[in-house]
Formats: sequence, C-alpha cells, structure tokens
Amino acid sequence: MMWKVWKYALGSFQDETTQKYDNIICVVRTFILLAYLVTNCFIVAGVIRHWNKQSWEENSVEKFGTCSQVSTKQKRI
Repeated sequence: MMWKVWKYALGSFQDETTQKYDNIICVVRTFILLAYLVTNCFIVAGVIRHWNKQSWEENSVEKFGTCSQVSTKQKRI
C-alpha cells in the first residue's frame, strides 16, 4: 500500500504502457530525492556551523588593532 502511494507521489502514472517501468522510475526518483535531501542537510549544517563565526579581518582588528596601530606598535619595539 505505501509503495503504491509513494510511486504516485513521485509521479508514476496508472498507464498500461508504462506500468512495467513504474517501479524502476520510482527507485530512480527516490534516489534523486534522497541525494537532494542529503545535499540540503550538508548546506544547512554548514550555515548553522558558521552562524556567528566572525571573519578573519574582524578577529585580527580586535586582537591587533587597525593597521596603523600595528605598525606603530612594531616601531616602538
């Protein structure tokens, strides 16, 4: 019962001429759907992982100051 519903949800048709190919088409479309799902999960995980991460320039300015301040500090040493 679930397989039949899944086939029709993915776009299989109740047609005499294509009936023998419906299962193969369903498997291929299921594989494509799973590939999209896995890819989307990796994209979302990457976005969540880097959500509040500051860029390198922002971190370097916070740690070392601006470029003029860094060059001034180096001259003093």
